[in-house]
Amino acid sequence: MNNKVLIFFITHLITFNNLFGQNLNPDPLSETPLYPIPTEMTYEEYGDMNRRLSQAFLWSAVPIPGSTHYYAGEKKVAKRLFYIGLGGFALFIGGAIANGDASWPDYDENNHIIHNVGTDDERRFKKIPISMQGDIINYDLLEIYKEGSGDGSLLMALGAIVLLGDFIYDRLKGIHLVEEKRNQVRYKYGQLIEISYKPTSYYSNRNNQISMKLNFDL
Repeated sequence: MNNKVLIFFITHLITFNNLFGQNLNPDPLSETPLYPIPTEMTYEEYGDMNRRLSQAFLWSAVPIPGSTHYYAGEKKVAKRLFYIGLGGFALFIGGAIANGDASWPDYDENNHIIHNVGTDDERRFKKIPISMQGDIINYDLLEIYKEGSGDGSLLMALGAIVLLGDFIYDRLKGIHLVEEKRNQVRYKYGQLIEISYKPTSYYSNRNNQISMKLNFDL
């Protein structure tokens, strides 16, 4: 790259950065620069304009229903989503309790075989007749497992659906609201600013000139 072109680019970049007060300092502990704010802008609009999608994604990672809407400034909706999620969780727990502890099916010594009786490795099998040779019956063994009552399965499924739907709605709609609110404020007050930026330059062997014309109307 030609050195003159490089100097031209760097000069205009620095000039434009200084004019608009952009802070290129990556130090997170440095002070936040203060920018002019239109007198018509409310504090709520100022908050909407400065919300970040990166922060919205971080809030979405919090396993609490309504957290993304809370960051988006929709506190009433966030509270409603929290209670809906709490209700779904209660349904799930209630269903699990209604199912009760898993237990073995009723034992029939003619149809069942038990291995390792009374131990942690106890296993039960149901005898399935497969053939007969004279008076001798051959069986195949089908393992059986402990089962709950099943009375709370519907409540558990309903609770899981409510809780999952609540989380999905909060995340997708909340992130959309952050972006939408920010865009509305920027569009509203961006229309009040009219800026034209026209840099010009002239280079020769003995005469190098740089000029810039900036017009703005608030």
